[in-house]
Amino acid sequence: MISIATWNINSVRLRMPLVERYLKEHGPDVLCLQEIKTVAELFPAQAFADLGYTYQAVHGQKGYHGVATVSRIPMREIDRNDWQANGEARHVSVELEGSGVRLDNVYIPAGGDEPDREINPKFGQKLDFLARMTDWADKLDRPTLICGDFNIAPLESDVWSHKALLKVVSHTPVEVETLKRFEEAHGWVDIGRQLIPAPQRYYSWWSYRAKDWRANDKGRRLDHIWGSADVAQQARAHRVFEEARDWEQCSDHVPLITEFDL
Repeated sequence: MISIATWNINSVRLRMPLVERYLKEHGPDVLCLQEIKTVAELFPAQAFADLGYTYQAVHGQKGYHGVATVSRIPMREIDRNDWQANGEARHVSVELEGSGVRLDNVYIPAGGDEPDREINPKFGQKLDFLARMTDWADKLDRPTLICGDFNIAPLESDVWSHKALLKVVSHTPVEVETLKRFEEAHGWVDIGRQLIPAPQRYYSWWSYRAKDWRANDKGRRLDHIWGSADVAQQARAHRVFEEARDWEQCSDHVPLITEFDL
């Protein structure tokens, strides 16, 4: 059994104590982090190694974005893609040695505030990013898992109010349709929803603006783990660790962890 976690940490150097707590308490075999906000040279590599996560693939950037995959089981970095087409560090891929499975860690752009590419270039960049991902997915020819912060909540039950968020970036019809094309390009299986079927409550992000996020509970499912059909069939359990949203100086995202019989 192999466990894989994903977490938008919103600055790994600032929140390394939280990451350490999570790893000690839950011990996933592999952890995929997004928005690490640091260059590789300043990534807390030794702290992870001290926790047993000696295999590391870090695609960093100063102050913004950045992704990292750390593991206590053998893996090797195999790819980085610039789906943003501007050099931003938003993707890294590894191969989990011995399994033949490729694991892609991605941080899709948020897309700004206005869902109109004519007046908000960031929204257009998000859609173009997804289009490049779709072209990549169409050519995949091996068992693959992709996880990370997709910044899209595709299903009506993935947000606290479908009606209220229809015109809010992350849940607009054009984003959902664009993500659907990505899904179809490889026949991805949404493993989170395979194991926590809709319309069950399932969120991974709550805004910092809410004073009491639990009472408010205006969440969205922005973080995902998807897999090729053959890999998805081997998924056995999937959990959302909401408690991390209560931790001091927490990220606005919480970890997801999935177990596979690989």
